[in-house]
Amino acid sequence: MKQAVTMPVLSDTMETGRLVRWNKAVGEPVKKGEAIAEVETDKAILDVEAFADGFLAGPLAPVDEDIPVRQTIAYIVDSQEAAKTEATDARTTSATETPAPTPKADSAAESTNPASPRAAPAKAAAEVATDARDSRLAAISTPVATNLSGADEPSPAASAPAESRSTGFTKVPASPYARALARDLGIDLEYLRPGPDGRVHAAEVLAAAMAGSEPDLRYGPPHRLERMRPMRAAVARNMTATLHTPTFQIGSRLALQTLHERAKARKVSLTLALARACALTVAEDPWFNHVWTPAGLARRERVDVGIAVDTGDGLVTPVLRDAARRPLQELAEDWRILLGKTRKGRLAPEDYEGATFYLSNLGVFPHITHFNAIVPSGASAILAVSASNTQGQTDFTLSCDHRVIFGADAARFLGRLAERLEQVQWLD
Repeated sequence: MKQAVTMPVLSDTMETGRLVRWNKAVGEPVKKGEAIAEVETDKAILDVEAFADGFLAGPLAPVDEDIPVRQTIAYIVDSQEAAKTEATDARTTSATETPAPTPKADSAAESTNPASPRAAPAKAAAEVATDARDSRLAAISTPVATNLSGADEPSPAASAPAESRSTGFTKVPASPYARALARDLGIDLEYLRPGPDGRVHAAEVLAAAMAGSEPDLRYGPPHRLERMRPMRAAVARNMTATLHTPTFQIGSRLALQTLHERAKARKVSLTLALARACALTVAEDPWFNHVWTPAGLARRERVDVGIAVDTGDGLVTPVLRDAARRPLQELAEDWRILLGKTRKGRLAPEDYEGATFYLSNLGVFPHITHFNAIVPSGASAILAVSASNTQGQTDFTLSCDHRVIFGADAARFLGRLAERLEQVQWLD
């Protein structure tokens, strides 16, 4: 029996995975649950596990390629002989197959009449139908969902012969209708990411048009396009998804010396102590634990604090669960484990998703006197903490979703937090 191994869906935001390495070679035995490959997602490097006992068979997907989720990357077969046979067949097929040339007449016809039938009418009809469907979907969907996952990581070119355009790192085919639509709307296909099938369709073009203008690089210095790492691509998508959130900022200058001294005495980091203080303050004012949804305000039953961490190549937000009620030392141990996973790039989705309140502390950079943070999707507020000034005062800036939190709510929150930072018995 031959069973396909597919690129797994490892998080809600994952659209592609970058294959980092194969832990097994073709023909080697594998056990159910054994890690046969490693995949880099938008936040971490995770294992692809075998779902059955057997032998790994090819063709294996290439390393360092962005592969759409659910696409086959390998096979598991019952015997070593079958695995070797599959590998031989794959090499033979690769050596004998040659792509059919695209007639120039078709290209010329496409430039004047993009929707005209091609040599295979059924295929053309299906393509137009797909684009029409994609157009309807794009018209009712959020623009950033397609486009801004877009310029980040182009997918590998599809194997079917088609007209293609060249980016700095790969060739991505596009349908005739998508090309015509892009031409009419003034969209440069070079900066669009293709759909799951490796082709740019009308949905991607319409999403790009709705998302706003792209930078015009034609008159600037020479440049080349670089693939973004999955983590940076995810941050770009997530931040752009917040553009339509109506936010406001409110600030206060508070003293941190007392909290810092007590945190050192308890042998916990200042960031952890701040996260605890925020969680206790959110628990006193449940509006900060709500989030806006089209159906109404969702009130969460516990306070989960996401803390921004710089990885050197991006930004992740490990989450401390139930940060207002659990013992401080238990939270400290969780935080130690989360930081270890972050350094190794091994955070799982449950480690960084679902925060109800966020904290971003840039106090370790002494020259940062003030900054505003962006409220992430899924929360209603984020607190930005700067470095202390020469008088021992620190700027705290609270960014809030105005659909949930009003100015007076934010003012009261900072007032309660200020009291908590001065009276630190809660750290004992």
